[in-house]
Amino acid sequence: MQKSIRIILFFLVFGVLNLFGQHDEESRHQGQNNEVRSSEAAHEEHEVEEFNVKNTIFHHIGNQNVFSVGSFSFPLPTILYSPGQGWSVFSSGKFDIGHHGDGHNAIDGYVLSEGSVYRIADKDFDREGVKHVVKIERGQEMVDGKMKEVKYAYVEGQKYKLDARSTWDGGALGGGITSFYDFSITKNVIFMILTALLLFLLFKKIANDYVKNKGNAPKGVQSFFEPMIIFVRDEVAKPFIGEKYTKYLPYLLAIFFFILTLNLLGQIPFFGSVNTTGNLSVTLGLAVIAFFIVNISGRRNYWEHVFWMPGVPWWVKATILTPIEFLGLFIKPFTLTLRLFANITAGHMVVLVFLGLIFIFGKSGTDVGGSVVGTLTAFPLVMFMMTLEIIVAFIQAFVFTMLVASYIGAAVEEHH
Repeated sequence: MQKSIRIILFFLVFGVLNLFGQHDEESRHQGQNNEVRSSEAAHEEHEVEEFNVKNTIFHHIGNQNVFSVGSFSFPLPTILYSPGQGWSVFSSGKFDIGHHGDGHNAIDGYVLSEGSVYRIADKDFDREGVKHVVKIERGQEMVDGKMKEVKYAYVEGQKYKLDARSTWDGGALGGGITSFYDFSITKNVIFMILTALLLFLLFKKIANDYVKNKGNAPKGVQSFFEPMIIFVRDEVAKPFIGEKYTKYLPYLLAIFFFILTLNLLGQIPFFGSVNTTGNLSVTLGLAVIAFFIVNISGRRNYWEHVFWMPGVPWWVKATILTPIEFLGLFIKPFTLTLRLFANITAGHMVVLVFLGLIFIFGKSGTDVGGSVVGTLTAFPLVMFMMTLEIIVAFIQAFVFTMLVASYIGAAVEEHH
């Protein structure tokens, strides 16, 4: 019990240091910007800005082109394509990454803001070469009758509007569709590669141990993972799929441990608190794979119950049941996508909101007494949420695997 408390305290301290590091870096960068402005503007900007909880949270849970841990940012490969302009391939380090993942340079008309690449929208902008970015700021603009948040970049003394980032809603809720395609290796991609490599090495060792210790009781890492493997086999694969479970067991084990590992590693602040399974693209990718496996495995009986279920009047099938069952083919992966995304993202956001109380009560570091009150308030709340998130990490991996197994079981079920 004491060991668990020490681990939670360790994570909490690193989480607080992450936010402190970002805030200190933001203040330092603000000072750098003041140097390049006029003395009057510098005097106005010298005042301490209010801590923006929303921006900090979305920076943490976003999928950036840099890997940030506190004040430290590590560049990643940037691969961009724009019609009419062509390809731009370089390291995100060329942006000269500064505070909060903002870049000090514009490369080929692209800038880095909060770790993500944006493109300058002005068609007359000279996109050749490297140009100095003084600052990037947010603003409001009327777009299609709606007031939406936009970003502006001050490049070599001129103000330019940036394209909105592409979003799943196509811009209905404030995002948009960019004029370029981003094929960059982002921090979520790096995290998934590292997780896959870790699991490969781990289970390679476990497989070798089974060969070496054949007939003997498992020990070490093997003994730790065997109960979880048996649990997935006996409580998920066998009950939901039946006799044909062995064909799908490797896939079920793969998605269970892949999601579980991503969930757990995402709780560690000094890994950057990466929100991989809280990214819609990632969860959709996992759901699409499940969609193809389920429907490719579907037997004649499965498709008959989707399109023309027996024993039901034809007019009921044609007007109600068949359309609903057909939509159900796509609703299942859609719900898989949203369930995992929403639960993991919500946990990350709540923890960051509680940590943000330190800066809110402390007025961005200007009120020491308020910071103490914020820390005492945030401490028990963050401890509770981090414990809950560890439980949720296991539950969501289990639920995703169980639902996929149930869909497979329905697809391969024999006719009764």
